[in-house]
Amino acid sequence: MKMKILSVIGARPQFVKAAVVSAEIARTPDLEDVLVHTGQHFDSNMSQLFFEEMGLRKPDYYLGVHSLPHEEMVQQMQEQMVEIIKTEHPDWVLVYGDTDSTLAGARAAHACGVKLCHVEAGLRSFNPQMQEEYNRIQTDRISDLLCVPTELAAENLRNESVDIQKVVLTGDVMKDAARAFLPMARKPQVEIPEKFVLCTLHRAENTDNPDVLKELMLSLELIAEFVPVVLPLHPRTKNKLCEIAYPFETSRVQFIDPVGYLEMLYLLNHGALVLTDSGGVQKEAYFAHKYCLTLRQETEWVELCARGYNHLLGHNHLDIVTTTRNFLEMPPIFADDLYGDGHASYQIVQAILQR
Repeated sequence: MKMKILSVIGARPQFVKAAVVSAEIARTPDLEDVLVHTGQHFDSNMSQLFFEEMGLRKPDYYLGVHSLPHEEMVQQMQEQMVEIIKTEHPDWVLVYGDTDSTLAGARAAHACGVKLCHVEAGLRSFNPQMQEEYNRIQTDRISDLLCVPTELAAENLRNESVDIQKVVLTGDVMKDAARAFLPMARKPQVEIPEKFVLCTLHRAENTDNPDVLKELMLSLELIAEFVPVVLPLHPRTKNKLCEIAYPFETSRVQFIDPVGYLEMLYLLNHGALVLTDSGGVQKEAYFAHKYCLTLRQETEWVELCARGYNHLLGHNHLDIVTTTRNFLEMPPIFADDLYGDGHASYQIVQAILQR
């Protein structure tokens, strides 16, 4: 009889991670994968496209929960997943990262007494105001298997007195994905400059405060005076820019529609530099051997900052513009291998089987 894993996804980075982990599960004769999509990211351009590009199969369950306050969204997801668990009787529930879908899946597993595996466990920004920080800490506390991408993540768990027997250093599944899908990377269907800075901007702390958003956009406009800036426009960011009547028609920034993972791989590998407030893009920039300037006050990926590959800049436009100009002149020197050998998915599956 096969061991059954119920995999919970809901946000685009989780689709990428599940594409490689679910593929590894499918290659393992003794395992069966039941895929649950919470619906947290629900629009076709930014959800379905990822499924189609990476060959991720149609979910067995789609919950359709989105656009709600945090606690209400987690509660609705959890209630539906409890019923799915009662129907499917999985041996394990597997969750990824730090979204509301992650926490809901974790709580549902815990409520039903089903073993829980957390992929990307142990990450800490040490900012208690971040919802993601709360989600990841709460998930780690009730997990039976903690798959950590780095030794530093394992150290964070040790410092929190987590049972070290639950912790397995697997490497990072995003490296698996970059390794697997880079040969399929494709150029977006728009004109892209030969040399450009890639920017992604979507976090609530950057988009929901009009003053912060204006300061960041001023930075991009000034940077665009000396190097083209390409910005795939996240729906949240577009809505917030419209609310402040941003002058798109006269902007120097090249706004493009949201892109899929394969197009993002192209942009990451062909850009000169990355500006982002995304957690995942910080690592993807590193995999592409591009320096990353992070538009936040803190990061979970502190090892990138310690090695000089990533720099935290916050919101001040003078700092952002000056640092961008400086890093455009720096040769890319990427000597470290911080996130494993690109076989994290295999290590995760083996860790589950061994338990």
